[in-house]
Amino acid sequence: MANIAKSVKLGVFTLAIMNVTAVVSLRGLPAEAEYGVSSAFYYLFAALVFLIPTALVAAELAAMFQDKQGGVFRWVGEAFGKKAGFLAIWLQWIESTIWYPTVLTFGAVAIAFIGMDHTGDMLLASNRFYTLAVVLFIYWLATFISLKGLDWVGKVAKVGGLVGTIIPAGLLVVLAIVYLAMGGKSQMDFSGSFLPDFSNFDNLVLAASIFLFYAGMEMGGIHVKDINNPSKNYPKAVFIGSAITVLIFVLGTFALGIIIPQKDINLTQSLLVGFDNYFNFIRASWLSPVIAIALAFGVLAGVLTWVAGPSKGIFAVGRAGYLPPFFQKTNKIGVQKNILYLQGAAVTLLSLLFVVMPSVQSFYQIMSQLTVVLYLIMYMLMFSAAIYLRYNMKKSNRPFRIGGKGNGMMWFIGGLGFLGSLLAFVLSFIPPSQISVGSNAVWFSVLIIGTLVVVIAPFIIYASRKPSWTNKDSQFEPFHWEEGATAPAASTAPTGTPAGNSATHTTAPKATASADNTTTTTQSSPSNPASGSQPGTSAGAQGKETTHNLQ
Repeated sequence: MANIAKSVKLGVFTLAIMNVTAVVSLRGLPAEAEYGVSSAFYYLFAALVFLIPTALVAAELAAMFQDKQGGVFRWVGEAFGKKAGFLAIWLQWIESTIWYPTVLTFGAVAIAFIGMDHTGDMLLASNRFYTLAVVLFIYWLATFISLKGLDWVGKVAKVGGLVGTIIPAGLLVVLAIVYLAMGGKSQMDFSGSFLPDFSNFDNLVLAASIFLFYAGMEMGGIHVKDINNPSKNYPKAVFIGSAITVLIFVLGTFALGIIIPQKDINLTQSLLVGFDNYFNFIRASWLSPVIAIALAFGVLAGVLTWVAGPSKGIFAVGRAGYLPPFFQKTNKIGVQKNILYLQGAAVTLLSLLFVVMPSVQSFYQIMSQLTVVLYLIMYMLMFSAAIYLRYNMKKSNRPFRIGGKGNGMMWFIGGLGFLGSLLAFVLSFIPPSQISVGSNAVWFSVLIIGTLVVVIAPFIIYASRKPSWTNKDSQFEPFHWEEGATAPAASTAPTGTPAGNSATHTTAPKATASADNTTTTTQSSPSNPASGSQPGTSAGAQGKETTHNLQ
């Protein structure tokens, strides 16, 4: 369904809250509770070098290409060509596929804690075969529901976000305050140093996972035109949203550290154990199953939405000639069935790693790190593209622009985001000292081989393209360096094509913008699911019926 221009404008605080709900998830809090008071430093550091740069850079790119499909494929492709663009959209899709087993692991743990026998619940939650069975069952159930194209999925996701994330987050902080006010002993040493111990370099890998907590803020970039005076108000919304996000994460992490000793923190169970301990303290243990159901519902609702969501972006790109016809097939209601089946097969294979990893939480950690590594490659491409386009498309209209005149502010913001992402990328390969991950050979093999396979795959697919792959119904607009080419000449590379990239397999656009004319383009594009737990949203992929002037 094509999006239409909206006349209603969003307020600064409204957009800030939308950004918060797109990012905040509670499942990662135990990982940072390992660091005690210094966890606040990591949250603030990642916000400054990643969260805020991501939101601002994505806003400029989304506004710049507001009337063209593709999201990150468009952004990176305009700068570095089709190969790089296809790599970016591929990474955005595949990292969300790898993310499913980790988030569903948390869901399986939540379901295990629905019982009242807490010792038995903990044993069940740590059982690899139980977790594997629940992950596969829930994922494939969500896939089959997605194939039905049910309209109420979005509503379920909104309710799940409220019930499974926002309310539990507030409750966790309130419980910590009540606990301390009633004389409870804090397990966290608040006299500790705010600055971390940088001498223990191998400890930083868990801190690098904070970047995944903040992934998804780029989704807010699609709303840059929906706010009055975006050049001033959008940055305000970003900073307010970032401050609220950091506050929730810091207070939530402290709340867990107060009730659970650092040596007993478990990445998959501690959030449920923390609630359980607080409820036992106030003699309301009957609430433990209630919060477990709420958290499980939040996870399941988010996954139900996201199973179909990220695949829509690569599906739209694939129809423009980047994927074989087999992966462009849909069912009778237009759902990309074969991509969903492929996605399900990948999730199943990844989930089987439960069998070889020494524990559920070690599997959880290595899958989370692989997700971080792949997602950060995409972000580095995005930051680089934003800087490059300041020179390659310097005359293009930018409804929202980072900085006033010149490119200094873009270099600072984009460069900060790139370097922050690069730092987290490098740290993600270091095995964490806090978790038993088994053999280091397994850890490095999964991360390095997994990364190489995922990165190489899109280049093989790109090199194998054939003219017959282009769907005749595709309305994917050409890149700016292709706009001089006519449809009959689409098989040759036009002047201006970035080095090493071909303009082959380009579909004739419905309307072509020139340097001197304003062109109205109406299109349909994949929608972004309204989920606040997973950062893989294809920001900017939503098209609008609008007018864009390339000056």
